[in-house]
Amino acid sequence: MIAAGGSLTTLQNRHPRATKIFDTYWRFAAERQKIFHARVAGSSPPWTGDPILLAHRFTNSYRAADRVSQYLINEVIPGSSSESVDVLFRTLLFKVFNRVRTWSTLESALGELHAVEFDPKECATVLARARESGQRIYSAAYIMPMPAVPGANAKHEAHLSLIWNLLVSGTFDRILEASTLRDVYVLLSAVPSFGPFLAFQFTIDLNYSSALNHSEMEFVVAGPGARSGIDKCFSDLDGMSYEDIIRYTCDRANEEFSERGLEFADLWGRPLQLVDCQNLFCEVDKYSRVAHPEAVGRSSRTRIKQRYSVDPHPVRYGFPTRWNVTVPDWARWVSPTNTFA
Repeated sequence: MIAAGGSLTTLQNRHPRATKIFDTYWRFAAERQKIFHARVAGSSPPWTGDPILLAHRFTNSYRAADRVSQYLINEVIPGSSSESVDVLFRTLLFKVFNRVRTWSTLESALGELHAVEFDPKECATVLARARESGQRIYSAAYIMPMPAVPGANAKHEAHLSLIWNLLVSGTFDRILEASTLRDVYVLLSAVPSFGPFLAFQFTIDLNYSSALNHSEMEFVVAGPGARSGIDKCFSDLDGMSYEDIIRYTCDRANEEFSERGLEFADLWGRPLQLVDCQNLFCEVDKYSRVAHPEAVGRSSRTRIKQRYSVDPHPVRYGFPTRWNVTVPDWARWVSPTNTFA
């Protein structure tokens, strides 16, 4: 398999020079996953003795296990019609805003959201009212640039028009015909305002559905946070690209955990994938601002912005069927009193 930048054989002949923060990378991954399993098992908090993890918000070691991804996988995607285009439409409409409350606001006002009935102006009116009432309609997880759409006076209007254009232009149909995950990414990266990072994230989101069937080990794109994390974890990449480093890291996961005497409780049989290792570099970039303040990444940030707080809403756990991840019955719902980001 070829990742962005090189083949597995090529990577075996490379020897990037790791720093002490690469050790932190693996310890963070193991500890964050331990927290995940303790929470879903119903154990009482605190689930860790790590003061940084206790005080600040970090995503799960597995991207698909995060709260918003779980809502997408278990609520948005299953609510689609039998038309594959509808699955892609609903996924992208949800992910552009990336907030469960925004999705709920639209469905409460308009009923189930489907491609054949989509009216961008009607949706824009609903969201304009929500904004006027003080509701935040975009997640803080991603920076969503406003696309240049004629006649759009607000960012949400522009994004709704953009999704409409993807429908009528046949872009969703071309995504369904794509042979590889990379091909899906290329189509999305051509969408105005998405850019490489968002295009890759949306590619992974679309691939959660049964409409697509690509491996998460096929392709990866390093986002800005992951690049900064890699710069902290390695002093010399030995000519490898950032995507090569992610592949190198993912391929060596079992060996790296073993060398450090770390027990990594995976996702009920599913090993870390390229996108998970990419996200972990981003999270370790943040974690190291406190754990290794002397380390300099690609940004000038010196603190972790998001603090940990309890989310009162329960999580329903489930994963794409083709992953063959069997979630124990006792872990399918997490109590509101046992939530951790």
